[in-house]
Amino acid sequence: MITKPRYLEAPRRLRAFVRAHETSLVVLAALVGTTAGLVVAAMGAAVELLHVALFNLAMGDRLSSQVRIDPLRALLVPSLGGLLLGVAFLLLLRWRPAREIDPIEANALHGGRMSFRGSVIVALQTIWSSGVGASVGLEAGYTQLASGLAASLGRGFHLRRADQRLMVGCGAAAAIAGAFGAPLAGAFYAFELVIGGYTPSSLTPVGVAAVAGYFVAHAFTVLTLGVGVGPVGDVLGRDLAIAAVLGILAALFGIGIMRGVAFCEALLSKTGIWSPLRPALGGLAVGLLALQTPQVMSSGHGALHFAGLVSMPLAAMATVFVLKAIASVISLGSGFRGGLFFATLFLGALGGRLFAAGFDVIWPGLNLDPNVYAVVGMSALSASVIGGPLTMTFIALESTGDLWLTTIVLVAVIISTQITREWFGYSFATWRLHLRGETIRSAADIGWIRDLTVRRLMRPDVATVNAEMPIEEFRAKFPLGSKNRVVAVDAAGHYVGLVLVADAHAHTSDIEMTKGLHGILHHRGIVLHPAMNIQEAIAIFDAAEAESLAVVEAGGEHRPIGILTEAHAMRRYAEESERQRREVIGDN
Repeated sequence: MITKPRYLEAPRRLRAFVRAHETSLVVLAALVGTTAGLVVAAMGAAVELLHVALFNLAMGDRLSSQVRIDPLRALLVPSLGGLLLGVAFLLLLRWRPAREIDPIEANALHGGRMSFRGSVIVALQTIWSSGVGASVGLEAGYTQLASGLAASLGRGFHLRRADQRLMVGCGAAAAIAGAFGAPLAGAFYAFELVIGGYTPSSLTPVGVAAVAGYFVAHAFTVLTLGVGVGPVGDVLGRDLAIAAVLGILAALFGIGIMRGVAFCEALLSKTGIWSPLRPALGGLAVGLLALQTPQVMSSGHGALHFAGLVSMPLAAMATVFVLKAIASVISLGSGFRGGLFFATLFLGALGGRLFAAGFDVIWPGLNLDPNVYAVVGMSALSASVIGGPLTMTFIALESTGDLWLTTIVLVAVIISTQITREWFGYSFATWRLHLRGETIRSAADIGWIRDLTVRRLMRPDVATVNAEMPIEEFRAKFPLGSKNRVVAVDAAGHYVGLVLVADAHAHTSDIEMTKGLHGILHHRGIVLHPAMNIQEAIAIFDAAEAESLAVVEAGGEHRPIGILTEAHAMRRYAEESERQRREVIGDN
C-alpha cells in the first residue's frame, strides 16, 4: 500500500530533472530568494502595523526613533503583550511539545529538514515580540521562515542531503540580504553560519538567492531596511592598532551579553514564577527603560542612523548604550522571541562612538572619526555575538563602500571573533543550543554521525551463557571455531562480562578452573548503549582497549541485546566519512 506524504511533492519527472541538473538548483534558489524577500517585506509591514496600532504612531515612523512614547502605552503594551505571548506559548506546548528547529541546528543535525508549521509559529512569535516593543530583532524570524519555506521546497523535490542543506542556506541568505540591504553579507551569512562552509558550486545558488531577496524586499518598501551610514573621514595607519583594541573590548562585551541572557533565563526559572508571567515581567522592565529612552524598544532600526548618533551628547549616548543592552538581555532572557543581530549592530555603533570619544580623552589630539569607529564597533560586536566575521565585514563594506575602512573593520572583526572562540567558544545561536544540551558549535553537518548509532551497527544475534557455568561445560558447548566471543550474564540475565572462546580453550591452571568463567571474563562493567553514536562508541573502544563490546539495554537492567566489534565500527565510520567527502567533492 502506497501512503500519501504529509507534504506537497513535485511530480516524479520534475524531481528527476532537478536532481540530474545542477542548474535546476539555481532556479529553485531564485524562487527561494523571491519568497524570502516577500517574507522580509511582509514581516516588516506586520510589525509596523502593530507599532502604529499599539503605540499610536504614524505610518512610516519607527518605534525606536521616537523622542517620547506615551508612558501608559510604554508600560502596558510590552507587559500585556508578554503575558499574551507566554499564555500562547504554554498552550502551544500542549499542542506541539517538540522544540522548533532553527536553520543552524537543522543543517548541523537534521540534514536541512525543518518544520514549515514550526517556522511559521516562530515567525509569528517574533513579529508579536517586536510588535509589542520587546528589544529583539526580526532577523531570527526572517531566517526561520525563509529557511523553513526553502526546506519544504527541497523536501518536495526529494533533494539530496547536501542540496537540501544548501536550500536552507539560500533561504537564510536571501532573508539577511533583504533585511539589511546587503547581498554579499547575506550570502556569507549562509556560508559561515547556516551551511558551515563554502564550495564553488554553492556560490551561484546562494548568490542568486541573496540578490533576489534583496531586490524583492526593497521593491515592497519605500524606506530602506538596511543600515544607513553617514560620510566617513580618512582612515589612517594608526587606526589599525586602535581598531584592534576596540575588537578586544567588543569581544568581552559580546560574551557578557550572551552570558547575561543565559543568567536572566536561569534566574527567572529559579524563582518559580508561572512561565507566562516571565515575558510579562520582562515587558514591564523594558517599558520602564523606555520611559527613559524609547531607543531601547524593538530592534533599533529607527535608532541606527549614524548622523544622529554623532550629534547625540555623550552622556545620552552612554545611557542609551547601557539601557539597550539591559533591555535586550531582559527581553530574550524572559521569553520573548527574536534575535540579537540588529541589536548588536546598534549597540556596537554606540559603543564605537563612545570608544572614539574616550580614546580622544586619553590621547588628546588624535581626533578619531566617530563614524569610522561606529562602523568598526558595530561589525566587531556583531561578529562576537552572531559569529560571522566575513558577514560583518561585508556589511561594513556594503554600508560604506570604503575598502580601506573595511580593512580596519576586518582587523577588529578577526580579533573579536578569535577572542570569543577562545574564551567562550560559541555564537549566540549555538550557545542557546548548548544550554539545551546540544554540543554543536557550527552548522557543519554532523547529523550523519548521530544517525550512525550503535543500534544500527551492532549484531543482534548475541550468544549468552550463565557466568556460573564451569569451563569444561563451556568448552563442550562452544568448541573452537564455533564463536569468537560469548556474553556472560548472571541468573537474572544481567550483563557480567565477555568470554573469549579461545581463552576458555587455552591451558588453564587448577585455580583458574575452580573460578569458572569468572576467571576469564573481560570488560566487566564496560558496555555500549544502543542510542550511542559511532564517535561515542569508538571513544569507549579506545578507552577500554577492547576489540569488541556488548550492547545492553538503556536503563538499569543491563540486559545484553547485541555485540559490536571495533573493526566493524571503524570500517562503517570510514565508509560514511568517505561518502560525505565524495559528496562535497562532487559539489565542487
